[in-house]
Amino acid sequence: MPLVSVVVPSHNRARLLRRTLRSILAQHLTDLEVVLVDDGSTDETPQITNGADPRIVVIRNQEPGGVSAARNRGIAAARGEWIAFCDDDDLWSPDKLSRQLMAAERTGAGWVYSGDVNIDDKLHVLSGGPPNDPQDVMALLPRWNPIASGGSNVVVRSKVLAAVGGFDTTLRRTEDWDLWIRLARTGPPACVREPLVAYRFHPGNTVIDPSEMVHEARRLALRYSIPVDEPAMQRRAAWSALRTGRRLLAVRHYASAIASGDVRSIGRAVVALVHPAVGSDRLFRFVASDSAWIAEAERWLGAFVTDVEPNGQ
Repeated sequence: MPLVSVVVPSHNRARLLRRTLRSILAQHLTDLEVVLVDDGSTDETPQITNGADPRIVVIRNQEPGGVSAARNRGIAAARGEWIAFCDDDDLWSPDKLSRQLMAAERTGAGWVYSGDVNIDDKLHVLSGGPPNDPQDVMALLPRWNPIASGGSNVVVRSKVLAAVGGFDTTLRRTEDWDLWIRLARTGPPACVREPLVAYRFHPGNTVIDPSEMVHEARRLALRYSIPVDEPAMQRRAAWSALRTGRRLLAVRHYASAIASGDVRSIGRAVVALVHPAVGSDRLFRFVASDSAWIAEAERWLGAFVTDVEPNGQ
């Protein structure tokens, strides 16, 4: 029985998946299995996963059912004492799992997260900084999701996950936040304050309908009777719109934040209308970053930069 099962949902991302699997299989902690759920891919995913490594267990869905359903199917097949999640386009530091499990064992926590950086499609670091401490995460979770990099960050003890249940398949933008809320009710997480995850921004993971973030946040507010910070969710929706150059949509979300009392979004709305960085990765210059933190992440990311993907990317 492996110590850790890494659940990887994937759909038509063979080009990106190669590097993701490489980063998982390069972990210093070798007592692991990778449960790859091919969610109805029609690209080369079957070719790159067949016989790739004996630690990879492949589950294939004939039709795509969505990332949450794919993760849940992977959870059901996982045999590890701990379960980790990694999306098919993100990368891990080689000591991610070992450092996280050490932190969890040291504190007795049933789940653990780490820090991250944001990278572009060529693995250049766009932004990054230290994560919130566990006590701050517990305080912030009822308001917004303070754990960065979504499903590629958290590792949870399998019996704790079984007790709270898996991902809600009716949620598309807040399914990870919903699960973290339930995990927090079992106790606080442990944290490794190092950049162990690289969250990859690329055209394939842009949000088509940012308003889903706001609508689903309202659902969580009702579900758990929590004081969700709606202006913060409106700002996140606006940011998603700005990434794809949709200025007017971003302004509408900022206007909703302003109507809720967030006066600082007046300036953000003006920037959304006129700034030339809208629609490009130059937007990340507006995000606070820590240069030492980024340099630390670049040290381990360098091993992947030389690993050329198909199409020269």
